[in-house]
Amino acid sequence: MIRVAMSMQDVHLSAPLKKAVRKAADAAVRTEGRGGRLRVSLLVTDDEHIRQLNAQFRDKDTATDVLSFPSGGEVFLGDIAISLPRAQAQASEYGHSLAREMAFLTAHAMLHLFGYDHENEDDEKLMRERQREIMDKAGFAL
Repeated sequence: MIRVAMSMQDVHLSAPLKKAVRKAADAAVRTEGRGGRLRVSLLVTDDEHIRQLNAQFRDKDTATDVLSFPSGGEVFLGDIAISLPRAQAQASEYGHSLAREMAFLTAHAMLHLFGYDHENEDDEKLMRERQREIMDKAGFAL
């Protein structure tokens, strides 16, 4: 079985939320056909901290829901930062659970760690298809 080891920082998530994040990360690895034990660092934080990260690393002085920082490595895939307040607001806005939203943001971020981007229409379409596959495998059908 493929497992993604996630070191979680600043995380005060319930066990069901942690499980949703892990299921999405594991499903992303399976969807991409990757094997072995892989590692990802996850930071769950607030809007202010994610705004600071976005400004520092992307020159965008605005809060966002999720950021991904690929490492380019084979075992350590990179870092993911998720804004918990954004995830909560989006879950409410879209009418689904916070667990599902956290899984979706994790799936999206994992695809970025694997090199996907959505800068052009074709890449965005492919990324959406892969997100759907990941969410299905993780038990959160879109």
